Amino acid sequence: MKVAGEPIGRGFHNVAPGDLACIVTALEMLVPPEGLRRLTPEGDVPVQLVRWKDCTPEKYRTLYKRVGRPWLWWSRLPLNDAQLAEVIGDPRVHLFAVVDRTRVEVGILELDFRVAGECEIAFFGLIPGATGKGLGQWLMRKALQMAWAPGISRVWLHSCTTDDPRAVPFYMARGFVPFARFVEVYHDPRLCDLYPEDSAPQIALIR
Repeated sequence: MKVAGEPIGRGFHNVAPGDLACIVTALEMLVPPEGLRRLTPEGDVPVQLVRWKDCTPEKYRTLYKRVGRPWLWWSRLPLNDAQLAEVIGDPRVHLFAVVDRTRVEVGILELDFRVAGECEIAFFGLIPGATGKGLGQWLMRKALQMAWAPGISRVWLHSCTTDDPRAVPFYMARGFVPFARFVEVYHDPRLCDLYPEDSAPQIALIR
């Protein structure tokens, strides 16, 4: 994550109508958690990870929005088909769907190895209805087992204040350490046809 410019000053700062502002927290892990590679019984986990090597942009957007709509995930949505295919088709980007026993996708995991020696957990989440069942812990263990591939010395991710408020505490409990904080301002995706206007009602929409 690269952010240019000087830190903003203390106090209140105006945000233009139609824009959103959030605080982004970046977290990193510099050593694998103890016992990460140890084989442990998973019990009756009702989901599995499926690698999406030939995922189409349309299929990707559908799952991305199913997982991200409650939190207004937006960064991949303005990309056209060619731009999105270039990202998710890169062999250094490992894309997985979390699939239930009926073969329905209920979550997403995206590991980005495009920076040498690093893995970014770029997207990690479950659809509404699949959370709160312990699947997030299972998915993070799977993510870390794959992220800590040979030659990797840093695994990192980020979350923000429009995301699930349980996210940052969850990541810290898994061993991630916050290392930076940023303010991001962007156009409200509900006002540019990326999501319906009734999405994420907990985030006020100001025209």
